[in-house]
Amino acid sequence: MGLTVRQRLVSPSVKRPYRVVVAKPGLDGHDRGAKVIARALRDAGFEVIYTGLHQTAEQVVQAAIQEDADAVGLSLLSGAHLTLVPRVIDGLREHGRGDVLVLVGGIIPAADIPVLMDLGVAQVFTPGAPLPAIGDWLGRALDERESGVDA
Repeated sequence: MGLTVRQRLVSPSVKRPYRVVVAKPGLDGHDRGAKVIARALRDAGFEVIYTGLHQTAEQVVQAAIQEDADAVGLSLLSGAHLTLVPRVIDGLREHGRGDVLVLVGGIIPAADIPVLMDLGVAQVFTPGAPLPAIGDWLGRALDERESGVDA
C-alpha cells in the first residue's frame, strides 16, 4: 500500500496533526472558496476549524489562540486585505502567538503580495492555485517550523 496523503504531509516526527483556522474576516459574504480550502485541508489530514463569515480580526486571533492553531488561513475577496491581515498578524504577536503561520487566499492584486509578505504573511494563494499545492506547501512549512528549519 502507498503513502496516504496524511503521511506525506505530516512528518513522522510530529506528535500531533496540525491545526488550521480558516477564517473569512471582514464584510465579504462569499465563502465558497474558504469552505473548499477547509475541506481540502481536512481531507489532507489537517485539523481544520472554520470560523464562518463576517469575522473581525480580533475574533480570528481569539479563535487561533483558543484552538491552539498552528496556522491561520485568511480568505479575502473584498479588497480589505491590507487592513485586515495586519490586524490579525499584530494580534497574534500581541498575544505571544507570532509563531502561527498566516496564509492568505483570494483576490489579491499582484502588487499587494510583496506587501503582505513583508508584513509577515507566510504565503499568498490566488485563484487557480491547485488545492494539493496548498496542502503540500502548508505541510512542508509546518514540518520545517517544527524541526527548526527556516522555511
